[in-house]
Amino acid sequence: MAKNITSSSTAEYFSKNLQQVGFSSQTKAILTTLKESMDNSLDACDEDGILPEISVEVEKIGAGTLKNSDLIRVRVEDNGPGLESDDLVKVFGEYLASSKFGRGRCSRGQQGIGISAATTWAQMTNATGVKVISKTKAMRLAISATIEVDIKHNKGVMKNKETLKWDKPHGVSVEFVVDGRVQLAGEGGLITYLTGTSLVNPHLTLKYKLLDQDEVTIERVSKVVPTIPEATAPHPHTMKLGEFMAHSHLFGRVTIAEWLKKGFSRVHEGTLKDLVTAGLKKKILTTSVDKAHESEFKEVYGALQKVQLMAPSTKSVLTIGEEALSKSVLRLGDIDFFSVVTRKPTICDFKPVSVEIAVARFKARSSEASESAVQVLRFANRVPLQFDKSACAIVKAIESVNWRTYGLTQPKDSIPLGPYVIAVSLVSPFIKFKNASKETVDASDELVDELRLALIQAGQKLSRHIRAENRATDLEEKRRHIEQFGPILVDGLCRILEAPANRKKKAEEGLMKLLGRDSRSIEKELAQAVEGREALIAKQQALLGESMPDGEKADVIDVDKMAKEASTEDKETNGKEDKKSSKSAKGKAEKPVEKKAKATAKASSKKSKPEKRV
Repeated sequence: MAKNITSSSTAEYFSKNLQQVGFSSQTKAILTTLKESMDNSLDACDEDGILPEISVEVEKIGAGTLKNSDLIRVRVEDNGPGLESDDLVKVFGEYLASSKFGRGRCSRGQQGIGISAATTWAQMTNATGVKVISKTKAMRLAISATIEVDIKHNKGVMKNKETLKWDKPHGVSVEFVVDGRVQLAGEGGLITYLTGTSLVNPHLTLKYKLLDQDEVTIERVSKVVPTIPEATAPHPHTMKLGEFMAHSHLFGRVTIAEWLKKGFSRVHEGTLKDLVTAGLKKKILTTSVDKAHESEFKEVYGALQKVQLMAPSTKSVLTIGEEALSKSVLRLGDIDFFSVVTRKPTICDFKPVSVEIAVARFKARSSEASESAVQVLRFANRVPLQFDKSACAIVKAIESVNWRTYGLTQPKDSIPLGPYVIAVSLVSPFIKFKNASKETVDASDELVDELRLALIQAGQKLSRHIRAENRATDLEEKRRHIEQFGPILVDGLCRILEAPANRKKKAEEGLMKLLGRDSRSIEKELAQAVEGREALIAKQQALLGESMPDGEKADVIDVDKMAKEASTEDKETNGKEDKKSSKSAKGKAEKPVEKKAKATAKASSKKSKPEKRV
């Protein structure tokens, strides 16, 4: 019989099992430390309605204590509301200390584990905790301190507390010095994480400097701070019996009837009547929660499972929006096409869910890129997921779609190939992860089906664009063939008909016009007219002198842009004149683009008044 049975604190458990919360390797340790710090900053800014401005610095400062490791400094600074002195030890030094635990909100962090685990990793590898600088609007001076975890008692400990001047009106700066290895590129790289975070947070301005690389700034593309919906209560059909009973302890001395109405969504007076109709005794509903027996909880739970309940409300779900996501996609790189789909919030497994998809194609289309798998970016509550993707519901949904239908190459039962990126964002107040490190979304049939429908919609938009490109390519190929063999045909006909040289020349010019190839001469004339226009503008600016504000110029015409517009207009005109080939062959049709070029040249020769400044 065991005699030395001991109990351990939550901090003690996680200090011995840090691999469960994202510290399973040296590279993952650095990524998790950065991710948890940024999640806290973004959540704090969103809660307070602040447009986030976050700066990140990761640098190697020496050799680590672990084998084959480096000593890495990770610093994250934000412009959030800041933290009070008493809150610092709870946030950074105590496990399961969270204002969002079990509240049913679409926030990034919920359990209060991640940032405390990062502090524990710093203690275990470098014998020191996290250095924090915090300042709120009410503070004249900022607070600087080192926070550590009392592993034995799961309490935060503050050391070296002092006040100092800080040029920020409010915010938090955290600095971890830990052992690890830095991975920049690849699916588990820091750059992938930072790029993905900026994609699903279009309102974020992010500055980062990684190792010896130059500093990178990603400006925000939206000035709208997302409104975090109010927390939603859990649905009775999503809970197991043990969770159901534990949930009752949060409400103190209230009757079971009051607890059911306050503690769960879609439970009201009508539901209580249905429970009685289903066989539940009225006496049980009037029993106090703290005095109810286990058998009574079982009866209530069993009756709830038999009663038909409305699906939970979808008002608690947050979406990025197609407009903001479309702007954010362009920050991924040199992209020539993208499609964005935001699905209407729906219910999967009695939980409100929102799915958003972005499919983008890069301009660089090398043979190597065409044969490699597309880049998959996964997000859960606006947090990038970078590991264990094969078991994730998002990847299973991507593999289930027949992408060959939409013009992509796809091996059997796999993700497609090509220079594409597929970004999938899943938002829900109750996302079910496969582990505590929140790296993989658990796959249920209803969730995979919803993800699949959103991917199909994005694929259909992509397919329409690819088909239009193919049609344009075929048309251009046909024009090249006519351009190649047309002059030979004209020459043969002229010899047969013994046509004069001027007739042959007109026929060749008409052929080029039909093919839309006569824009070069027009562009040349237009360029000459624009040169004269620019000279006139230069004289106007010289005459205006000091009346022009600093840095402000009169409007200058872009020659290349006008030339392209003329070329486009010429092609459109040629398309219309194809129907009137008999008239064009006689040379009677006018050239609207030539008229425009001559009108522009004529206007440039006249004196005009100085242009109004915008």
